[in-house]
Amino acid sequence: MTRPVDFPVLGQRIVTAAILLIVALGALWWLPNRIWSIATAVVMLIGAAEWSRLAAFGPGQRIAFIAAVAVSCGVLIAAVQMESVVTEWLFPTIWVGSVVFWIALALPWLLARWNLRHRGALAFVGWWVLVPTWLAVARLQEQPAVLLMLMAIVWIADTAAYFTGRAFGRHKLAPLVSPGKTWEGVAGAAACVLVYAVGLGLFHGSAVSGVTLLVVLALAMGALSIVGDLFESWMKRKAGVKDSGRLLPGHGGILDRIDGLTASLPLAALVAGATTLF
Repeated sequence: MTRPVDFPVLGQRIVTAAILLIVALGALWWLPNRIWSIATAVVMLIGAAEWSRLAAFGPGQRIAFIAAVAVSCGVLIAAVQMESVVTEWLFPTIWVGSVVFWIALALPWLLARWNLRHRGALAFVGWWVLVPTWLAVARLQEQPAVLLMLMAIVWIADTAAYFTGRAFGRHKLAPLVSPGKTWEGVAGAAACVLVYAVGLGLFHGSAVSGVTLLVVLALAMGALSIVGDLFESWMKRKAGVKDSGRLLPGHGGILDRIDGLTASLPLAALVAGATTLF
């Protein structure tokens, strides 16, 4: 059965997204990398506060977790400024660790619907959700157009899944995790991401190998973004909340807005650092 689109909520989401996009684009192109890294770290600390809520941390645990994320970002910013050879292996190692986390831990977590409430384990998981994503955003800002085109993959997948699922969704993807998501939405997201990747590669005059790489990366990012979305949905369900926060009208919190990016952007940064995408 076709589900009607909630136009008031959709309108609020569009207005909020438009404002965020304008602010983000201005910062992306005009802020020096050091300032951009600090600004995005502050945003990630808000995400850390939201994660603390989902994990039901106590006041002391919440402060300790946010401080750990802040210190991690500070150390990584300092590492960039030192231009040490350490960064040549440290950053890719963090991104590889993130990819392994999402495939080898988060995906089985969703399939088994684990109800993990151990505070230390949840702090460990929260670090892997937040810090590699921030590092990817911070480093890729050196090529703002590339970062924007990569993030667009997740936005396109999310939007296509929403509208395709609303129009044609009949087969639930994960009804016990996020009842609104459907396999038809996944198919719509994959189709739109595929078209986007091929068009992007052809626009930049990439060879067949380059277009193929973009297609594989885009589809992988799209798939991981769904895992990230479902993972946050499961965390919210176990916490008994609808949104991770109330900062963004129509979108909820920071984690609600970046859930797909947390799972997919570290992979994008890893590939972008190892090869020439455009």
